[in-house]
Amino acid sequence: MVKFEKVTVPSDGAQITISGSTLNVPDNPIIPFIRGDGIGIDIWPATQRVLDAAVEKSYGGRRKIAWMKVYCGDEAVERYGGLTYLPEDTLNAIREYIIAIKGPLTTPVGGGIRSLNVALRQILDLYACVRPVRYFKGVPSPVVHPERMNIVIFRENTEDVYAGIEWQQGSPEALKLIELIGTMGKKIRLDSGIGIKPISITGSKRLARKALEFAIAEGRKSVTIMHKGNIMKFTEGAFKDWGYEVAKQEFRDQIITEAELWDEAMAEDGVTPITKTGAYSALRDGKPVGDPGHRIVVKDRIADSMFQQIQTRAEEYDVVCTTNLNGDFLSDAAAAQVGGLGLAPGANIGTHIGLFEATHGTAPKYAGKDMVNPGSLMLSGAMMLNYLGWREAGQLVEDAIERTIDQKIVTYDLHRLMVGATKVTCSGFAEAIVSNM
Repeated sequence: MVKFEKVTVPSDGAQITISGSTLNVPDNPIIPFIRGDGIGIDIWPATQRVLDAAVEKSYGGRRKIAWMKVYCGDEAVERYGGLTYLPEDTLNAIREYIIAIKGPLTTPVGGGIRSLNVALRQILDLYACVRPVRYFKGVPSPVVHPERMNIVIFRENTEDVYAGIEWQQGSPEALKLIELIGTMGKKIRLDSGIGIKPISITGSKRLARKALEFAIAEGRKSVTIMHKGNIMKFTEGAFKDWGYEVAKQEFRDQIITEAELWDEAMAEDGVTPITKTGAYSALRDGKPVGDPGHRIVVKDRIADSMFQQIQTRAEEYDVVCTTNLNGDFLSDAAAAQVGGLGLAPGANIGTHIGLFEATHGTAPKYAGKDMVNPGSLMLSGAMMLNYLGWREAGQLVEDAIERTIDQKIVTYDLHRLMVGATKVTCSGFAEAIVSNM
């Protein structure tokens, strides 16, 4: 058992364990939580109230979460002193208890950490950022048919430009790299800053595997690999190729590629599409061209095209697997179509560890005013309940949130966009959700 410096382990809880690849979840699991900075002081209590009520109502007292407070960000500095924004206690607690949830965190000034969120993902190797984006009835939207959006984005979490490998313009390191690259026939302006974009087989394949496993388990219809491989051929293009390799080599009985679906292939020049009539009929279980049978369709899209597609043809996309920066852009853009980041849940998933989080910032000017929308953290909590296998409780949270919004009982961010709505506080929104369970 891990010993903690300043964390108290609840005596009424039990530890989640792992058997092979399976989580063993007791009826009283210990779940570490990070309240978060800024509006974390408002949205965490509201979220805890809703999650506890959902578990109570779903299981009649047979199950209950034993919450364990751990510290990160400003609260950690207050408790541990110095510039201890991310204590070892917190990292050890998440490793030991496997499932955790967190509010938003401020990026510290000083302390050697560029971003606490990125640090948690990289230190704990939480390689998959999972962002479901769906429409809740009654939410104001800038698009005509927001209900057509129902995607789950799997964003690689540890590589790409977020690896933080860069050197300032004019630094000796940047000049040295420019000189080295020049010896390889590539010219870079001397007044450039330099950044490195690593994309590995390991990082790409394990993300694709996670996305495909999810699609199969959840009965999804397609997995789209989103990339900019037409320009960055050896990073983003390789990401696409490695994704297809995983799909074909490890999930052949469950998937069919878009080319196979339409009896297409590439000529020897690798560019010209050709038709191979009937060639893939067996993969479609003998069904006609365009009918995948029981299989999940694996396809790919260029990143810039994908941004247009989610606005005009959102219903054609289901699970999206993409690189770090692309995923960051896409998840926020998709969320904007269905209510914004206030209703956008997220999770960072590793081999077993799951860290569920609010996807928005800390909004310090609203902290302590009991007015902001806690929906993102609540829906991340619903994701956490599903991850525990407590799907009845997770569904209850989602249904009650949708029912409350459809009744036009909302916080100020949605109230200002709706006619005839009732504006409630952050805590009042939580109470209304509980009443609707």
